[in-house]
Formats: sequence, C-alpha cells, structure tokens
Amino acid sequence: MSVEVSRGLENVIIKTTGLTYIDGINGILRYRGYDINDLVNYASYEELIHLMLYGELPNRQQLNQIKGIINESFEVPEQVISTIFSMPRNCDAIGMMETAFGILASIYDPKWNRATNKELAVQIIAKTATITANIYRAKEGLKPKIPEPSESYAESFLAATFGKKPTQEEIKAMDASLILYTDHEVPASTTAALVASSTLSDMYSCIVAALAALKGPLHGGAAEEAFKQFVEIGSVENADKWFEEKIIKGKSRLMGFGHRVYKTYDPRAKIFKTLAKSFAEKNENVKKYYEIAERIEKLGVDTFGSKHIYPNTDFYSGIVFYALGFPIYMFTSLFALSRVLGWLAHIIEYVEEQHRLIRPRALYIGPEKREFKPIELR
Repeated sequence: MSVEVSRGLENVIIKTTGLTYIDGINGILRYRGYDINDLVNYASYEELIHLMLYGELPNRQQLNQIKGIINESFEVPEQVISTIFSMPRNCDAIGMMETAFGILASIYDPKWNRATNKELAVQIIAKTATITANIYRAKEGLKPKIPEPSESYAESFLAATFGKKPTQEEIKAMDASLILYTDHEVPASTTAALVASSTLSDMYSCIVAALAALKGPLHGGAAEEAFKQFVEIGSVENADKWFEEKIIKGKSRLMGFGHRVYKTYDPRAKIFKTLAKSFAEKNENVKKYYEIAERIEKLGVDTFGSKHIYPNTDFYSGIVFYALGFPIYMFTSLFALSRVLGWLAHIIEYVEEQHRLIRPRALYIGPEKREFKPIELR
C-alpha cells in the first residue's frame, strides 16, 4: 500500500476555523467575515480583539470592558522586567520575548478554564505590549517603562516604547499594523501553538512555542530582510542595477515577494503600501526607502508576475515600522506583538471546540532489522 507524505504539511487541513478566510486567487482576507480593508479603515484594534475572541464586533459596553482589561493588565512580574534588562543588549529580540513568556508560564501556569480563557487572552495581549516595549528599551539602554492606560492599545504601546506621546498618524498606523498582522490561518507559528495547546499546555507556554517557530528565518524576519534590501540599494537610482545583479542573476532571493497562499497581490501589502506612502510624503528618509521599494516592486512584478509572485505583507511593512521609529531588529517582535491575538484565538477555538491531541505519524524509511554486534566486532 502506497503512503503519500505531505512535505511541510502543505494543503493538510488540521482544523476548522471561524477566524480567518483567505482567497489566495483573488487576494481576499477576512476576519470573522469582515474584509481586512473595512477593519483597518473603520475598526480599532480593541474592537478586533473582541471580534476574534468572542465572534462579534463589540457594542460600546463590551468595547469599554476590553479596554478596561487591557489597561488593568499591563503590569508584569518584576522578574520579567529584571530578566529582560539583565540580558546582553545584542541578544535577539524574539529570543528575549521567548524568555519573558517562559517566565510568565512558570509563574502563572494557568489551567484551561472555559469561563476565563478569553479574559486571560486579553490580559496576555496587554502584557505582550509591556514585554515588547521593554525589549526595545533594554536594547537601547533606556530605563524600564510600563505602558500607561489610554484610549488606545497602540498609543499605550508607542508611548511606553519611545517615552513620548505619539501623533495621531502614528497611532493609526500602529493600530493598522496590529490588525493587518493579527492572523493568517495556520502558518508555522500558529501550528506550533496549536500543537502545544493540544496537550493542554497553558496559554503562555503556547506563545513560547509560537515564538520559537517565528524565530526561524523561513517564517519570521521577512520584513527585516525586505527592508535590509532597500538599505543596501541606498537610492532609487541604484535599484535597477541592484535588481539585475542580485535578482536576475540569481545571487539573492527577492524578499517580501511571493506567498504560499496568495497567487496575486497580498491585500495586506496594499494597505501597508498606502501607509508607507503617507509617511513618505512627510519624511525624506522614509521617502527614499519608499521610492526604492516602489521601483523594486515594479521590477519584481514585471519579472515574476507571470508566475503569480507578487508583493506580500512584509514588502512595505518594514517601511511603516521604520517611519514609526523602530530599528530593524524590532520588526519581527512587532509581528509577534500583532500575531499574539491570532495565536490565542486559534488555540482557544481549538481547545474549546475541536480538542484532540495532535499526534501525526512518520513513514519509516530506514534499514530493516539488523543484528547487534559488540563494539569489539564492529
């Protein structure tokens, strides 16, 4: 009997979900039935938290409850902050985040409880902002700072990170980034979180599993690598020569292009491009990188579009993060900050509705039975 091995679990359905719908042919992305463009344009991240965890957009009272839980949950144990600031400043930011969540898992170790799972998830989202902000502050040699309550999760996070009140444009861009990166079905990090949750491991530990997968260069880090391309190119005048030398001649892969699911332009990339353009109109440094990206996009689409390879969400997101003031080393941490809601929503959905221990099989292709020989006879 022949057995088909699905390399990389490609096209293997491991769960049903009511969270995220992707149409990779037509470039459509929806959360709980709502188009990503509508959510970015008209909803807040706090509204999305309620939508993803509870299934519906909140009314005013429900929205205030979400905001209240967030504003009350920014505090983390002192051991978390002291550990972050005791680590060498050249430590990998995602590795620092893994360490912080490992401490939370050790201290809290909350058991699964249908009555409190969703509220705990909101608390974890709040603590993720604190951890992410302080990873930046530790690496920059600044003092610890806990986010302060405000009307906006994005505002609290940015203010704690940089120690100053962000502009409305910055708040809106951060809010949009949180929404755009919230979920994308079951990529490697979400799958890792699901595997951990299937054992009924606590939510904090599931986040550690997700972060471990995200740390790998084939999953996280694409926004960093895409932006590094633009830095390497240096000016729009060098774009064509760089593309010919590096991409056409096959010396490098064009980062931020292509997607396992999308066979057209990633809808998230379109929104990030609009945000990047808005910042570019006001900032010469941002404008430089935006013009480089726009030229590389045209060259990339002209070269690879016939193969259904187009910009993905990471192509322009790094420019937005740069415009907000983040160094390149923080880009993947910002991905994690945004994706933690998706991870939590998926593991809650799985444990509460479809729970079964995830235990796949492997097809053995090694030698047949062999006779053991003592070391003297080998």
